[in-house]
Amino acid sequence: MTMTGQGVLPDHAIHKMIDQGEITLTQPVTDDQVQPASLDLRLGTVAYRVRASFLSGHGASVADRLAEFEMHRVDLSEGAVLEKGCVYVVPLMEGLALPQGVQAVANAKSSTGRLDLLTRTITDGGTEFDRIAPGYSGPLYAEICPRSFSVLVRPGMRLNQIRFRAGQAVLSDEELHARHAKHPLVSGGAAVIDEGLGFSVDLRPAASDLVGYRAKPHTGVIDLNNIAGYDPADFWEEIRTTEGRIILDPGAFYILVSREAVTIPPDCAAEMSPYLAMVGEFRVHYAGFFDPGFGHGVPARGVLEVRCHEAPFVLEHGQVVGRLVYEQMASAPDRLYGTDIASNYQGQGLKLSKHFKM
Repeated sequence: MTMTGQGVLPDHAIHKMIDQGEITLTQPVTDDQVQPASLDLRLGTVAYRVRASFLSGHGASVADRLAEFEMHRVDLSEGAVLEKGCVYVVPLMEGLALPQGVQAVANAKSSTGRLDLLTRTITDGGTEFDRIAPGYSGPLYAEICPRSFSVLVRPGMRLNQIRFRAGQAVLSDEELHARHAKHPLVSGGAAVIDEGLGFSVDLRPAASDLVGYRAKPHTGVIDLNNIAGYDPADFWEEIRTTEGRIILDPGAFYILVSREAVTIPPDCAAEMSPYLAMVGEFRVHYAGFFDPGFGHGVPARGVLEVRCHEAPFVLEHGQVVGRLVYEQMASAPDRLYGTDIASNYQGQGLKLSKHFKM
């Protein structure tokens, strides 16, 4: 394919990849499936319940490994429940025949992450989750592990998304400083820039003592098609404090919010990464893609999906918990997040997934 530059491929380039067969489809692409800098991936018609998460590894296919680890199959065609705590592999409706100059990275969609629904992409011969090497040709699969809530899914549902990149176009810290000085990337004046733009947690909100939500341990099923259909109180405990700190419980899942509003300029895309790998007690994780135009002209904070690991951990107001790695777009997208397309989370603050009444 003819590239317009190095960087993240925009929507019109993704459409061209589909036209040229570099993205393969078992069902025609839908109008809203192509995002400004990514493609939503759709579940197929069957889920394989497996004994454990796996990567296929060099020289092996996912089908080979399924023969080793499959426990039973679940027909999704009429809708089926994926049980909390179980691991499933679902063939996707999309596959790839990437050119040598294009690599891909996948991530959970925002609503998927906010439900603590661990969703990762695996490939034939893959040695990493969510990372797809240049030139890969073959099917795509979603590994799905519901961690807080059992969910009802159907074919065509979109739990994760894929982004394509030509070459490397990560903005250096120097470039981020220069951009922030000209047009602020983050609210509040000074920016924490260290291998990306750092952001911190807000535990002293101006108008309330509500700082977040913790997933309840025993709840009903969430139908992923049921938008604004659930009472938050049935699934979440409110976390309130006036102390500017909370203690995270091991194994618990939290929805918190960043202190800063962030902006993704129209010529950039960004991905959320952990701030420090050596801070091992908790992780801000899952939904990591920020599209061109997020927060552009409409202040928007990052919602943080936080899981605590081995030991209780004190999280304090203003503590830096993550960073945004900015990349240059290869060319401008036809549509921007929140401006040209309906976006559930533009201008957001502390907010649960779109399945809950607010």
